[in-house]
Amino acid sequence: MIGFYNYTVILTYMSLISAILGMTFATNGHFKLAIFCLALSGFFDMFDGKVARRKKDRTDNEKLFGIQLDSLCDVVAFGAFPSLLCYCMGVKGSLGMLAIGFYCICGVIRLAYFNVVETNNFFSEEEHEKVYHGLPITSIAVILPVLYLLHFVLPYTFPVLLMVMLFAVGTLFIADFKMKKPSNKVLALIVAVVAIAIIITFVYSRYKLMNGFVL
Repeated sequence: MIGFYNYTVILTYMSLISAILGMTFATNGHFKLAIFCLALSGFFDMFDGKVARRKKDRTDNEKLFGIQLDSLCDVVAFGAFPSLLCYCMGVKGSLGMLAIGFYCICGVIRLAYFNVVETNNFFSEEEHEKVYHGLPITSIAVILPVLYLLHFVLPYTFPVLLMVMLFAVGTLFIADFKMKKPSNKVLALIVAVVAIAIIITFVYSRYKLMNGFVL
C-alpha cells in the first residue's frame, strides 16, 4: 500500500472523520451535532502536530507526508465543512455564495502558502517560528461554536452574522500580521471556552424543547 502508516497521523484522520460526520449532520439539519463535530475536529488538529513531533525516528518522507496530509485534511475540516454548515444554516443567495466562496479561497491560499513555507523550512532545517502569520484556519473550530450561541437570541439575523463572519475570518486567513502561538495554558483555556459553548448549546436547546419549542 502507498502512504505512511503510524500513530503520528491518527489524530489527523480522526479530525477528517469528525468533519465528514459533521457534514452529514449539517445536511440533515442537526446543527448542534455538526457544531460539536467541528469543535472535535479542531481539538484533534490542535494536538496532531505535537504527537507527530514526539516521534524522533520519522523519515524525511514521513515528515513531508505529514505536512501534506495535515493541510489536505484541513481543507475539508476547516474549509469545506464550515462552509457547508453555514450554507445549511441560512447563508444563501448571491451574497451568501460570495461569502462562502471567498472564505474557501482564502482558506486554500493560506494552506497552500503554509505548505510552501513548511517544506522550505524542512529542507533548510530552519526552526519553526513561534508566531502565526495571519489567523490559523483551525480557528474556525473556536469561532463558529461560540458564534452559534447567538442563534438562540438572534435567530432571524443569524445568517447575516455568519455571512459577515465568513468575510472577516477569510480576510484574516490571508492578512499578513503576526500572532503568537498559544501556550499550553492558553490552549487549555480555548478548549474550556469551546466546551462551555457546546454545553450551553445543548442545555439551552434541551430547555427550549421541554418548553414546547423546537430549535
